[in-house]
Amino acid sequence: MEDGGTRGGAGAVGFEGALFSGYAPDGGLFMPQHIPSLDGDTLRRWSRLSYRELVKELCSLFITAELVPRSTLNDLIDRAFSRFRHKDVVHLSRLKDGLNVLELWHGVTYAFKDLSLSCTGQFLQYFLEKKQKHVTILVGTSGDTGSSAIESVRGQKNMDIFVLLPKGFCTQIQELQMTTVIEDNVHVFAAHGNSDEIDEPIKELFTDVDFARKYNLMSLNSVNWSRIMVQIAHHFYAYFQCAPSLDTTPLPVVEIVVPTGGGGNITAGCIAQKMGLPIRLVAVVNSNDIIHRTVQHGDFSLSESVKATLASAMDIQEPYNMERILWLLSGSDGHLTKTLMERFSASKSLKLPEDLHRKLSETLHSCSASDEDIVRAMQRCWKENCYPLCPHSAVAAHYHYLQTDGACLRQKSSCFSFLFSTPRCCLAPASAAKFQDALLRAGLVPQLPPEIAALTAMEARSTPLEQGQDWTQTLREWIEATAQR
Repeated sequence: MEDGGTRGGAGAVGFEGALFSGYAPDGGLFMPQHIPSLDGDTLRRWSRLSYRELVKELCSLFITAELVPRSTLNDLIDRAFSRFRHKDVVHLSRLKDGLNVLELWHGVTYAFKDLSLSCTGQFLQYFLEKKQKHVTILVGTSGDTGSSAIESVRGQKNMDIFVLLPKGFCTQIQELQMTTVIEDNVHVFAAHGNSDEIDEPIKELFTDVDFARKYNLMSLNSVNWSRIMVQIAHHFYAYFQCAPSLDTTPLPVVEIVVPTGGGGNITAGCIAQKMGLPIRLVAVVNSNDIIHRTVQHGDFSLSESVKATLASAMDIQEPYNMERILWLLSGSDGHLTKTLMERFSASKSLKLPEDLHRKLSETLHSCSASDEDIVRAMQRCWKENCYPLCPHSAVAAHYHYLQTDGACLRQKSSCFSFLFSTPRCCLAPASAAKFQDALLRAGLVPQLPPEIAALTAMEARSTPLEQGQDWTQTLREWIEATAQR
């Protein structure tokens, strides 16, 4: 299946071309030119599949057998999930009052990004070995992407990875999961800036087409289509686990609640919805609420500054995957998407056209949670279930509790609502073990897995990037020096 850019100027590339790219040459993001549509019979058949098998089926829709034979694709995905701690790869916990929590964090770094990045790492290695090629991977992280990306490629001779982390904005555990990986191909930079600021030098290097081509630059952030593709499976698995029965016509609706930062997971949900999965999507955010404001009011504009919250991986003001969503909802209109994103880039403020805002608000619902809301959700879930939520998962649980508490009041008045009768699944992007400070703030006792507890005694290595320093030039020089090595 061919992929193209969201801004219409990239031309068509295959999966391999999109995999080895970051941003498209025109600054857009790669997306499939055709989204396959699934009928009810296919959905009913897929409902019996494991998570692992669902990933295989979905990837085969976007990766042709001519490019990667199906048996090879299956082997790559099996290899990707071989290091996961849970036999089912992901796990649904059914808690009190209809709180269904889909645990996406059973990989090496205890975060959902292990799911897509482990697969993407296998896809990369497959093509690199065939072509005897070397790539330079650039990653900006707000917390979890960096460590998952490092784990997916560490020690590989045909890849060098450069990771920028926002010093002071990650938890100590998140930072140590990156800085304690001592490998010749791993280069970690501790930048004195926020998550949005570290994206700027990365984007500058990708838009330097000659430099990007010379050093085979690519990204493992969720700008990379491969990550979005794998994450589509989260929504299918959540649906099949929570739908009451697939024997009815039309198929029942399930509400999927998605903690949202850069917007990769919610984009995957929009694609699943477009493929025919009957889901109602809710994007839940913390106090950095640009997506919430966009859904509610069509106001895609920056706040004065990024707010540091307990859900630190979602402390993002510029969710770049919104571009993919706007492209999808505009009917794949590259010209409109280009115009809107260039306007936003210039002024950091954009009012969506009325028709596009209407389509967005029909596709997504949204909610924002303060740190106080997060703490209350963590406390309540522990009190009612003895189940620890990470602060990002608690943003989703906060939305669930708002709906169930309201539904109980409506039930007492004999007014049954859509929200009360529709099953709901909250995606849980990380283990609570990674967020000790948030647990303590909620009055809970942290339980550290042995491999996380061991991090503090390990050697750590990183290169500082100071305010006032030319980060783009520093990265450029490091990449050039590494290539000469």
